[in-house]
Amino acid sequence: MSYETILVNAEKNVATITFNRPKALNALNDKLLTELSAALDEIAAQKDIHVLVLTGSGNKAFVAGADITELATLDAAQGKACSEKGHKAIGKLQELEIPVIAAVNGFALGGGSEMALASDFIYASEAAKFGLPEITLGLIPGYGGTQRLPRAVGANIAKEMILTGKMISAAEAKEIGMVNKVVAPDALMDEVMKTAEAIAAKGRVPVRAAKKAVNEGLNVDLPSGCTIEIDAFAACVSGSDAKEGTSAFLEKRKPVFNA
Repeated sequence: MSYETILVNAEKNVATITFNRPKALNALNDKLLTELSAALDEIAAQKDIHVLVLTGSGNKAFVAGADITELATLDAAQGKACSEKGHKAIGKLQELEIPVIAAVNGFALGGGSEMALASDFIYASEAAKFGLPEITLGLIPGYGGTQRLPRAVGANIAKEMILTGKMISAAEAKEIGMVNKVVAPDALMDEVMKTAEAIAAKGRVPVRAAKKAVNEGLNVDLPSGCTIEIDAFAACVSGSDAKEGTSAFLEKRKPVFNA
């Protein structure tokens, strides 16, 4: 499919979605959310895609938030529909069976931070900035920020960020556990693709099982989470990926997993 607000590319079992509204700092409008949702459905249907990378076009922004020109016109019913649409589109990142890496190359504010938080982990440029500034507009985060940020960094830090609307640097985001790695701007995509390709080279079944076990386990108590892990392990152990991985180890060679 072709899109107007995003670019979609696939290479070496890794797909990349680039938010492509540079004049608006890649802000999330209704059309972008529609196209993102469709692209995620398209990627989910392709068995040869093992990892998804998200980034923004240009060197200023990943996603600078929701499009305020649209938000300013909404009544309560329209606001609910807008929030539901954003939740549905961004929520698909967690629902994807494959891992999702956010390559945050600039401003990730409001919906941009919410998009990154819905990914499995975040690599950031030294120039990146994070924040949930909705409170300064008389609003609150509407695309999952009040739920995902506390789970990522703890309730106290999340409430401070949300209630003040302050913006933090990539280094601060790493310090609080929001970001995994911070690199020079010109090294960001190389570093992200190195990790994406390393994951893509692993067995497809265990990678997906691991993501599912972690995500589902976070929503239950520890004993229930351990049961999820036991069932996932059992499903993997008799599969072809496990047979190849264990055989390669015993034969002292590098495993070659089926794509």
